[in-house]
Amino acid sequence: MKKTVDMVITGAQVLNVFTREFEATSLWIDDGCVISNLADEPYTAREQVDATGKWIVPGMIDAHVHMESAMVAPSELGKVLLKHGVTAIATDPHELANVAGTAGIQYLIDDARQTPLDVFFMLPSSVPCVPFDDNGATLHAADLRPLYAQPEVRGLAEVMDYGAVERGDDDIIAKIRDANAHGYHADGHAAGLDPHQLNVMRNAGLDTDHECTTVQEALDRVKAGMTVFLREGTVERDVVATLGAVTEANASRFAFCTDDKTIADLISEGSIDYNVKLAIAHGMRPALAYTLASYNAARAHRLTDRGSLTPSKLADLVVLDDPKQVTISRTMKAGKWIDQPASTTPLPFTATRIQQHATLADLRLPLTHGDVNVIGVQPNHIETDRLVTNVPVVAGEFQADLAHDVLKMVVVERHHQTGRVGVGLVHGFQLKHGALAGSVAHDAHNIVAVGTSDLAILRAIDKITATNGGLAIADDQQITANLPLAVGGLLSATDYQTTATQLTALKQAYDALCEAPLSFDPFITLSFLTLPVIPTLKLTDRGLFDYDQFDFIPVEVAKA
Repeated sequence: MKKTVDMVITGAQVLNVFTREFEATSLWIDDGCVISNLADEPYTAREQVDATGKWIVPGMIDAHVHMESAMVAPSELGKVLLKHGVTAIATDPHELANVAGTAGIQYLIDDARQTPLDVFFMLPSSVPCVPFDDNGATLHAADLRPLYAQPEVRGLAEVMDYGAVERGDDDIIAKIRDANAHGYHADGHAAGLDPHQLNVMRNAGLDTDHECTTVQEALDRVKAGMTVFLREGTVERDVVATLGAVTEANASRFAFCTDDKTIADLISEGSIDYNVKLAIAHGMRPALAYTLASYNAARAHRLTDRGSLTPSKLADLVVLDDPKQVTISRTMKAGKWIDQPASTTPLPFTATRIQQHATLADLRLPLTHGDVNVIGVQPNHIETDRLVTNVPVVAGEFQADLAHDVLKMVVVERHHQTGRVGVGLVHGFQLKHGALAGSVAHDAHNIVAVGTSDLAILRAIDKITATNGGLAIADDQQITANLPLAVGGLLSATDYQTTATQLTALKQAYDALCEAPLSFDPFITLSFLTLPVIPTLKLTDRGLFDYDQFDFIPVEVAKA
């Protein structure tokens, strides 16, 4: 008697990730899994799918993403990613964790259970990212340990505090060991580290990195035994610059990630499917690119039940009309076609509120002379340049230098009403009038703003406070656009279409304040200018921070 299975898909070219070639064969699927990838089997199928002229690849996996950067709840994010062939993500929830601690992590886990997308949580290792960051919560190893009881938790997320690793800090070492004790691994974060420092990270047990911006950096990490996640997000656009590190011989050490990507860009560009498209467009064989996007990512995170279309693996797959153009026809998740998004709404979140009381007086930047340190934006990168320039000083205070694009930037502590306000200078935002402010500011997520006048900056900050978080654009008279982010000041409580529309309107409102449209995303770019563990100059609510000295420095350059 022949065995009856749920489905057989015939006629397609199916990717074999072990040979990295497409093969003409069939896929037999039962109970959500592939049970055979042979053309002929003594089975009968309840459903027969003719995929002649199509290509089939395993479901794509985002190897490292902060889902909060999409600015929508996980259940809404799943609706978008599944359409783009992404069937699983490994997420680091340290954004909402920095705002709300374990309550933030639990919210994301609970809401993610509404989507067919598999969301695997790598517990945040650095909350706060450095001891002097004024975030909303502190999570020690003992706080994270109980979360391993939840099946979605699969390891420890990027360890950013290199100094703590080098010192052998008891808490960070305990977090790494806890992940290993549960059979999982710990992700690294090696921005700016040399090969000797990479050895320190590897000896501590960290085995991945996603911060490569050059071929040599990628090869250094492979030599150290790391898996490298080639990144293409909204700001961190590194795939093209690092792709040359991948060869047929070392390709098993590479996967793809997005790290941070807004919902508007996910809809218009895509997710990991866009990484694949870039890789193919710049010379990578399609079969190899799709292997990086699936099997390699699964191996990096020890997800042994997926990543290949072979017996016993989940029937997570993507049907393609054109593999070179990454034209997606259908996505299957655990043996079921995802043709319609789930009818869900984001769960409510009430754990935090924006708390700050900044005034115009707090935004002043007194100067005794015009020689100053300025944060230099690198378009489409999260690292910054260290600039020293001369700016106008009027009545002992900084005056916006519109001709040379040097503007005031402020960071306002918003979790504990400490009253701390950091004031610095930034070059690259090209505003001619008005201001931008947001409650998304990595990783402490205080309020960050940049503008041409204190009045416009304060107007945008006050709007964010009134909506309990969000992004706001102000001109010299009024608020011209805003996106409320009611979930911890990071995520929208609305559907993804509404959020994307509001985000697009924000960019249009921002461009209206410039002479010409900005060539990079101003919102995520600004949000990373507060992250002290990324080179070179950054601004926190405590002041201007120099990554190289790993200390705060004055805005004014000291006179000899």
